[in-house]
Amino acid sequence: MSEQRIGFIGVGLMGHGMARNLLEKGWAVTVLGHRNRAPVEDLVERGARDGGDVASLVRDSDIVFLCVTGTPEVEDLVFREAGILASCRAGQIVIDTSTSQPGSTRRLVEAFRAKGVRFVDAPLTRTPVEAEQGRLNTLVGADAATFAEIEPVLRAFCENVFHIGDVGSGHTIKLINNFVAIGSVALISEALVACAKLGVEPAQLVKLVSVGAINSPMFQMVAGGAAEGDFTRMKFALKNAAKDVRYFVQEMTEAQVAGVVTSAVNQSLNQAIGLGFGAPDKLLGSLVEAQAALNNVTVGPRG
Repeated sequence: MSEQRIGFIGVGLMGHGMARNLLEKGWAVTVLGHRNRAPVEDLVERGARDGGDVASLVRDSDIVFLCVTGTPEVEDLVFREAGILASCRAGQIVIDTSTSQPGSTRRLVEAFRAKGVRFVDAPLTRTPVEAEQGRLNTLVGADAATFAEIEPVLRAFCENVFHIGDVGSGHTIKLINNFVAIGSVALISEALVACAKLGVEPAQLVKLVSVGAINSPMFQMVAGGAAEGDFTRMKFALKNAAKDVRYFVQEMTEAQVAGVVTSAVNQSLNQAIGLGFGAPDKLLGSLVEAQAALNNVTVGPRG
C-alpha cells in the first residue's frame, strides 16, 4: 500500500469509480460525498474512510482530489470557513479533476502557494463507465516534478495521462476539447433537423455518414440514437455542456481570440435550456430535440 493518504471530495458518477480504483490499487482513501450517501457507503464498505467534513478530510490526507461540477463548487470548497485552504498544511497537493475555469485555477495556485501547498489541474475525459473501469483520460497542468510525483496515483484510474504543461493548461485544453465535441453535436443536431424539415429521413443521413470519412463514435451516439428516437446515448448532461462552453467563451473573450462558431454553439445551448432541456436528466443528445422543437418537426421513428 502506498504511504500517500488520499482524500477524495466528490464521489458522484465519475468520482465513485475513481475512488474505488484507488482503493483497489492500494491507496488509503478518505471520501466525502454530497447529498447522495449511497456512493460514500459503498466505498466505506470497500475500505474507505468517511471523512465527515472538509477540514477532517484535509487534515488526514497528503493528496486531496476534487471531483465536482465546476468553478463555483471548487471555490466554495477551497474558500469556505473550515474549507480546504484554511485546513491545508505545507507539503500537501490538491488536484482539481473538475472542469473549471483556467483563470480561477491560476488564482487558486497563488492562494495555495502562500501556504506551501501545490495546486494541480487534472480534468478528465470519457464517461462514468470508464471511471469504474479505471480507463479515464486526464489532462494535467503541473510542473515536471509534481507531475512525476502524482502520475502513479493518476494511473490508478486513468488509461492515458497527458502532461499538458504548467498549471492551468489542463483546464484550458479540456475546454477546447469539449468545445470540439459539443460543437460537433450542435452541427449534427441542425443537420438532422434539416433532414426532417426538408423531407429526408434522418436515418438516411446516418446511413450515408456511416460509410464516409466524417463518421465517428460521437456521430453514432448522437445521430444514430436520435434517428431511433433515443437521445440518451451520449452520457453528458446538456446543462454541464452549456457550462463548459460558457467557460470557453469567457476564455476566448478575455484572450481576444477571433471567431464566430464559439458564440453560435453557446447560443444553441442557451436556446435548448430556455426551451426546457436544462434539467439534470436531459443529456446532450437532447440538443436534437431542442432544435426540432424550434423548427416544429420530429426527429426519430414516425408513428
